[in-house]
Amino acid sequence: MKRLLVCLSVLLLVGCASLKPRPEMPPDTALPPGAETALDRLIAPAEARNPDKSAFRLVSEGTEAFAVRARSAAIAGRSLDVQTYIWHNDTTGAFLAYRLLEAADRGVKVRLLVDDMDARGKHYSFAALDAHPDIQVRLFNPFQSRAGKLRFVAEAVGDFKRINRRMHNKSWIADNRIAVVGGRNLGDEYFGASEEVNFVDLDFAMVGPVVRDVSAAFDRYWNSEAAYPVHLLAPKDVTPEALTALRARIAPLVQEAGSLRYAQELKNDAAVQKLASGDWPMQWSSDYRFIADDPLKAMGDGEAVASSDVLAMLRLMLASAKGQIHIISPYFVPGEAGSERLAEVARSRRQVSILTNSLAANDVAAVYGGYSRWRKPLLQGGVKLWELKPTAGNKVKSGLFGSSGASLHTKAMVVDSSRVFVGSYNIDPRSTSLNTEQGVFVEHPVIGAQLDQLFATQTAGARAWAVTLEDDALRWNDGGGTFGRAPGASLGKKFQAWLAKVLRIDAQL
Repeated sequence: MKRLLVCLSVLLLVGCASLKPRPEMPPDTALPPGAETALDRLIAPAEARNPDKSAFRLVSEGTEAFAVRARSAAIAGRSLDVQTYIWHNDTTGAFLAYRLLEAADRGVKVRLLVDDMDARGKHYSFAALDAHPDIQVRLFNPFQSRAGKLRFVAEAVGDFKRINRRMHNKSWIADNRIAVVGGRNLGDEYFGASEEVNFVDLDFAMVGPVVRDVSAAFDRYWNSEAAYPVHLLAPKDVTPEALTALRARIAPLVQEAGSLRYAQELKNDAAVQKLASGDWPMQWSSDYRFIADDPLKAMGDGEAVASSDVLAMLRLMLASAKGQIHIISPYFVPGEAGSERLAEVARSRRQVSILTNSLAANDVAAVYGGYSRWRKPLLQGGVKLWELKPTAGNKVKSGLFGSSGASLHTKAMVVDSSRVFVGSYNIDPRSTSLNTEQGVFVEHPVIGAQLDQLFATQTAGARAWAVTLEDDALRWNDGGGTFGRAPGASLGKKFQAWLAKVLRIDAQL
């Protein structure tokens, strides 16, 4: 009884605590491109040959996605700006942190902006990084408390409206010359380095004026009232001793990385070899746009800031379609209005094809339950559906609300084989109304064809089930067999999906 009273007292005390307003701070902006760094010398001549254009490359392989980040950090000479939702403290996460420390040691200005839903659990590592004189760490929409599971739960419950809104953006910018933007967080499973599950994901690597657009969006988030310097939240944890200890913890992981099978895969990867040699094909286009939601969307005040600028642009893409639309969304909960819109487009003799996670491949059973409510109306409207199978030999962890990842993590759309979107936005209520998101829109026939091919590869029978209606009954078919129920899913997952469907918690998905 005494323990129960103590727990209740702590919950009441912490639940009543609220995040203090961030004090006014002078604006801090990205350093402009120059001519003195290796990236300047490599990229500036190509930009000069292509005025008013930017170059884009789809990065689908995890090894290449890791290599471009690690390589750009290794040769950066001026600045590194990193914005992410999740940064794991695993092998690849530690190696990237090591690269940023190396850069800061040689005088590169490093800014890290991390959403605090993940960062709080790694608070002492981020506080240690902030102790470096050339590294600044800010946490987006942070918790007031910095440690303790009980305090985490109490604050999440007591300040749910604010805590429920997160920054989902992901950007990696080196010397304001090259940027990587897309769906990937930073960690083994996003780079093909996990022994358990690796995500199907996608980035855009970019050079040209679009990089400055990404930097401007980063600055907007960095200077927003929702971004708190970690030293303001926990000044006692930002010490030289903490930084020394962090270096000691990272060193063995970095040494271990060189002996892993993943390191050998990096050496043998054709795209990585081309990147290392400078032979890295990109497509130049003058028809592009980078869009990021207003960071104040995460504050949840008023209808204007609750809207999604990314969704508005996606709707324009749909409206402009003349023939074929391919959509990839791991967490796909279109709702009534979205389902009606997609079916309307399909009925107008435009082919709408969608790939999402199957229940077997999905670690967020609740999302699948929300999606399943709209499956029949979509199929009846003429929309074609595929559900990705779990990767052979891999197990996907399950939970009612799950973690941030699943077998499929790509967020992309291609219209008429020429207009392409790649970003962080899932087609679900959370991306629309609760989280901040961003993405890149570009028109180019080569890039469009590449994304069409990725879609075709991922929807082949070996990797996905086609979902159809036969006599008003759902069927899953991969060319080798037909199922009358969601195939491969455990009873536990089926129950969780059913519960989410019955409870109709779509607004939180």
